[in-house]
Amino acid sequence: MTSLYAPHPFGDLITADGLKQKFSAFTQWEDRYRQLILTGKQLPPLAPELKTAEIELSGCENRVWLGHQKKADGSLHFYGDSEGRIVRGLLAVLLTAVEGQQPDALLHQDPLTLFDELGLRNQLSASRSAGLHALAEAVINAARQAQD
Repeated sequence: MTSLYAPHPFGDLITADGLKQKFSAFTQWEDRYRQLILTGKQLPPLAPELKTAEIELSGCENRVWLGHQKKADGSLHFYGDSEGRIVRGLLAVLLTAVEGQQPDALLHQDPLTLFDELGLRNQLSASRSAGLHALAEAVINAARQAQD
């Protein structure tokens, strides 16, 4: 079995249900914002050799990388990083939502649903929303590639 690039705790130790429980305790946007930054701090830095032009996304305020790897069982492992604290948090939430799923499952759901459930998407600036959509498109494109 191939070892995973850039392992992380999202989708395994840190789950969607766990994030929902944590974020539900906050009623103020500032508290959710702080929790988003703390969540992003749990994302291990991506090794410089993995920060390639092929996985760097355009359309984001900060530099952001999102790569994927197909595992032996056909599911997808996603990994990434960003130079921005908030974008790292958004990336961590996205990884929680999509990590370890089969390509078919990813193509039949909105990768951003978890952001709505956490009360995050409606508070983002236009440029961060555009970046978030770029991340979601990268997930969908990865799922399409994995099906081929």
